[in-house]
Amino acid sequence: MPYLLAIDQGTTSSRAMLFRDDLSVAAKVQQEYRQYFPASGWVEHEPEDIWTSTLATCRAAMRGGGVAARDIAAIGISNQRETVVVWERSTGQAIHRAIVWQDRRTADVCARLQTEGHEPLIAARTGLIADPYFSATKIAWILDHVSGARERAERGELLFGTVDCYLLWRLTGGAVHATDATNASRTLLFNIHTGAWDDDLLDLLRVPRAMLPEVRDCAADFGATQCDLFEGRIAIRGIAGDQQAATIGQACFAPGMMKSTYGTGCFALLNTGETAVMSKHKLLTTIAYQLNGKRTYALEGSIFVAGSAVQWLRDSLHLIETAHDSDILAPQADETQSVYLVPAFVGLGAPYWNPRVRGALFGLTRNTGPAELAQAALESVCYQTCDLWQAMRADWPDLATRDASLRVDGGMAVSDWTMQRLADLLKATVDRPVIAETTALGAAYLAGFSAGICPPPASFAAQWQLDRRFTPAMDDATRAEKLDGWSRAVKGLLASDADN
Repeated sequence: MPYLLAIDQGTTSSRAMLFRDDLSVAAKVQQEYRQYFPASGWVEHEPEDIWTSTLATCRAAMRGGGVAARDIAAIGISNQRETVVVWERSTGQAIHRAIVWQDRRTADVCARLQTEGHEPLIAARTGLIADPYFSATKIAWILDHVSGARERAERGELLFGTVDCYLLWRLTGGAVHATDATNASRTLLFNIHTGAWDDDLLDLLRVPRAMLPEVRDCAADFGATQCDLFEGRIAIRGIAGDQQAATIGQACFAPGMMKSTYGTGCFALLNTGETAVMSKHKLLTTIAYQLNGKRTYALEGSIFVAGSAVQWLRDSLHLIETAHDSDILAPQADETQSVYLVPAFVGLGAPYWNPRVRGALFGLTRNTGPAELAQAALESVCYQTCDLWQAMRADWPDLATRDASLRVDGGMAVSDWTMQRLADLLKATVDRPVIAETTALGAAYLAGFSAGICPPPASFAAQWQLDRRFTPAMDDATRAEKLDGWSRAVKGLLASDADN
């Protein structure tokens, strides 16, 4: 029986999952690693921690499944997107900590790009906006703040990669410097219409072409691992950014299908087929996947804080000991209180795109306690998803005319209370699959498809299995009242930024 090994390298942990050839799970291992917050709004990772945790989880999953390198047909990689690593071509040594997708340090640079009128060009070529979320301004920051880095990059001595690319370089011993179209599409440097790096954007954002990886399909030959890593070579045959991998794992292959992944942040993608729909409501246009040279596009809404709001309750407020405790507390909240958390810990993503604002609580009373705060944290994720849902309905009219449903996955999707509240506020069905780790599943499928083990997308979609369907149960008056309260809370936060 051939196996598939999926690497799911996330923002707070690295995970490896071993799949059998029928895509059932044989083993999974997860390992957290340290986050660094050197200044307000700054988020960094140590690249070596990313590498060692990835390597350790892969080895542990292989031991757990009782398999050797010869038993694994291929590796698939999914990764936190937009996070930047710059390393030496000759040694593989990173010259700076990885700057994480959540990092806001280049907000002033992005504001200047907007003021100077460059955003229409950026949007037309990349489908994105000038925001520190994306990779390019992070790359430039490293080159400008590490002594001699820009000159070395111009000479071809330094390489850039998103996390997938960095891991691929390490896995292959420096033999392959490549990425896939989905990760490339998140850099602000890639033309999603031509499928190539864009010279105008490279000049504008001051990134030397010599640093950039080759861009390949999501299911492609990415080389093989060094023999000494796993006591044998293993082919690497699939790569996709985590949200695109989850879209594949959720089998959202038909235009109009939508998924939302709840991890550290929340990311909703709506498949728009061969059409790159340019949003009029501050969503992103991105590549959903690229197979056999054919690009499929999506509209995406990005929420920066989802699961990290629960981590805030646990690690900063010490109101809970485990994430599950929030599910126990939330139903106990006093429903007569209207407490809203706007979790703009690192600014607001779609559809507001304000990197300057910071989080706030509204509606506190003397009786507000842990239960109300827990409910506000979980509901904040649902409200933000509603914002994305409405924007997508406006940008994709077909979504508004159909009986649409949302497929969910990620850590928060296991919370029945949160998913029911999400269905109530969306006034739409919410479907949770049997395999919740859809990001890893998508990576495994890409590798298996490329290796000739997994079936074509249509056949894979037919295998998708429902674990539970959540249907709306909230009355219209209550729903409207809650959504109105959220809208007022966000407007209040944005107004405070305008006053400053």
